[in-house]
Amino acid sequence: MRTPFTRRALLAASGAAALLGCATAAQAQSFPAKPVHLVVTYPPGGSSDLMARIMGEKLSEVWKQPVIIENRPGAAGSIGMDYAARQPGDGYTFVIGNLGPALVNPIIQKVPYSMEKDFVPVSLVATGPNILVVPMASPYKTLADLVNAARAKPGVISFGTSGPGSMSHLSGELLIRQAGIKLNAVPYKGGILAVNDVVAGHLDMIVSDALPVSQFIKANRVRPLAITSDKRSRLFPDIPTFGEGGVPGLVADNWWGVYLPTGTPAPVVAAYQQALAKVMAEPDVKEKFAQLGVEAMATSPSEFRSFLAAEHAKYSKLVADNGIKGE
Repeated sequence: MRTPFTRRALLAASGAAALLGCATAAQAQSFPAKPVHLVVTYPPGGSSDLMARIMGEKLSEVWKQPVIIENRPGAAGSIGMDYAARQPGDGYTFVIGNLGPALVNPIIQKVPYSMEKDFVPVSLVATGPNILVVPMASPYKTLADLVNAARAKPGVISFGTSGPGSMSHLSGELLIRQAGIKLNAVPYKGGILAVNDVVAGHLDMIVSDALPVSQFIKANRVRPLAITSDKRSRLFPDIPTFGEGGVPGLVADNWWGVYLPTGTPAPVVAAYQQALAKVMAEPDVKEKFAQLGVEAMATSPSEFRSFLAAEHAKYSKLVADNGIKGE
């Protein structure tokens, strides 16, 4: 039998919970009441930065508050993710994280943050294919030409990477595995440096994200052989998929998503998702993202989590099978 004290305690607890619920709901309704900070894990001018600025400008219009871009580059994006993980979970700091710092880095090396414990996935906001390109003077006119040459001379054909575990590295390793060939990985300090060496003919090939190579494709300074999407991209309709080129199963898209620090109230997370669904569907946002070689989108948090689980399983196996380790 409950004593009066127990009943009073229960009533007090219920009242406290109700007050907390009201406070949380009020916080969500008034969010944001001050400027919001968007962390970018790479330097200004790159794909992540340009997307963040487009998205941030639109979110500021929806929220009627400034969205301040904070570039926190370094350690292949890990410095920015660590910084974002240590911010208060009040909704006033969020981060745009892509495949590297949000998924691959924690697999290949020790990082000072945990994606599972330190972040709330909110929404996928963009995906984009990678493109295998060779110099215009290259003897390889098709993917089959390159694969046949690699089989005839194992380890001779060079492919550029922007470091261990980078998308260019993982895509090259996927090609090696799926085609049953050997290639010679050549690491660079940045992807654009490798692209420039392909343009100059100093490097045999690179599987690059679209932004650095699209201008050279249009100018006929590199030759695209294949694209890593599962079907032809509407952004690059003339480039065949790896499956069409005779290497089935090679699908390796770049992606970018929005994360909040753990502890962010659920109503605030929902407010983010609703704002992103509105912003990412706007025609001018889709067009600006398309100019960067990516497709703008928005998902629910549960859809984003399912996507992340599938990506984690795929790249964990690739990293383990190939003994890939970070620097």
